[in-house]
Amino acid sequence: MLRRTLLTLLLHKPFGVLSQFTLEPGSRWGCLSDWVNVPDVYAAGRLDADSEGLLLLTSNGRLQQRLTDPRFGHWRTYWVQVEGTPDQSQLDALCDGVMVKQQLTRPARAQRLTAEQQKAIKERNPPIRTRLSIPTAWLQLSLREGRNRQVRRMTAAVGLPTLRLIRHSIDLMDGGPPLSLSGLSSGQWRELTPDEHQRLMALLNRQPKFR
Repeated sequence: MLRRTLLTLLLHKPFGVLSQFTLEPGSRWGCLSDWVNVPDVYAAGRLDADSEGLLLLTSNGRLQQRLTDPRFGHWRTYWVQVEGTPDQSQLDALCDGVMVKQQLTRPARAQRLTAEQQKAIKERNPPIRTRLSIPTAWLQLSLREGRNRQVRRMTAAVGLPTLRLIRHSIDLMDGGPPLSLSGLSSGQWRELTPDEHQRLMALLNRQPKFR
């Protein structure tokens, strides 16, 4: 039973769903109301319709603003399937920063996804496009900013086009475990635990890390 005093949820947003509760006229994409029947919550940040993964929904406007303000630099970790086989120079470039729309991205974290992590990834519906002559690989990419389609533009800039993009976790930067997709299948959502709720409320009193 959802407690009315706790209107903050974690959703595993499926592919093909807009990060909003209303359909766009003429759009081929669905919306959040197809998956979440809870009033008065809205997405804190967004994922493009062709991306999947962790989306935080809240009724707290200040919390929405705080989680999306780049001055606070929350690490967001993505699992990214790319076309090609990444080498160390490409990973280093992603970490150091690449030019996206004439602006250098902030330093990031990039590494290959482990075989154990890849086992947790379910097939997408619809499946990604594949070409038999070109291999694919999975990366873990963590960013402290969220420009429009940034992950896709960063991997493309180093010659690794993104095929599939999943936001796996959001670090609240308080020493506790990140909020993650753990235990959530695509389309599922859950309430925050009382401890998670307290950690989010504590963000409202934190000072920004960047100017």
